[in-house]
Amino acid sequence: MSNHENSIYSKALVFSVLAAVTVLIGTIVTVFLPMFTSGMHPKTENLTTYTALQLAGKDIYMSEGCVNCHTQTVRPLKADVLRYGDFSKAGEFAYDRPFLWGSKRTGPDLARIGGKYPDEWHIQHFENPQAFYPKSNMPKYPWLKTKKLNPADIKAHMDTNGFPYTEEEMAALADQTQLDALVAYMQVIGASVAKKEAIVVDPANVEQANPMGSSPEAVAMGQAIFKAECAGCHGQNAEGNIGASIVDYAQAGNADADTYVTVANGFEGAMPSYAAKLSKDKIWSVVSYINSLKQ
Repeated sequence: MSNHENSIYSKALVFSVLAAVTVLIGTIVTVFLPMFTSGMHPKTENLTTYTALQLAGKDIYMSEGCVNCHTQTVRPLKADVLRYGDFSKAGEFAYDRPFLWGSKRTGPDLARIGGKYPDEWHIQHFENPQAFYPKSNMPKYPWLKTKKLNPADIKAHMDTNGFPYTEEEMAALADQTQLDALVAYMQVIGASVAKKEAIVVDPANVEQANPMGSSPEAVAMGQAIFKAECAGCHGQNAEGNIGASIVDYAQAGNADADTYVTVANGFEGAMPSYAAKLSKDKIWSVVSYINSLKQ
């Protein structure tokens, strides 16, 4: 009699059951158990749960379909990082339920929008995107400024997510609008990741005089760039709005090099840097346009 006749290999049913149990145990140990370890749920160092106002803004962001046109994830590709900022980290989204990575960029990626612009920029942009970018196909949201929040709904959402809150925080929501909430959400997107130092132009390496001068071509180029990139904050005719009047700035007679450095480096939280977005000639053309505003 063969030794195999009484072995497990000759008992198909027993062998199948034991094989299935072995595979199941291996699957649980290697796949499911790690899901409950802290290493599988990373959090960036500065990540906090959403406040009630921020979560209300996230809900409005979803209900208005913003995720259909805007992604919230910067891929680790050179083009993405140069345009939008540091690539996305898994730990940024620990409290996003659901996450809003999106898959379409009809509009720009918003993963690094938090803190990039002041609140007033967002308020005016939601009311009239075309005032900032004339070719934008983003719809206007003027009604958000008049629609009040519903504290009871927001409280239910906070409880569902397990986010902490105070009764005073909830009571304050009654005086807030949907636009307030959406702006609060914009300012927290990606804010848990420390911003990498932007490309900084050293004033010592900048020509003191504008190499493009005041030629009509340079002024026209600079005006077109100003209309596309700067008019939303500084006014269509450089008269000032959220940002200062560029007409007044031009009258002050600032040095060309100083203007170049300002445009290139920007101001954190108030004006974005354009050193990575615009070439030297384009920045100098903006300087030419600004100089043309002198009277």
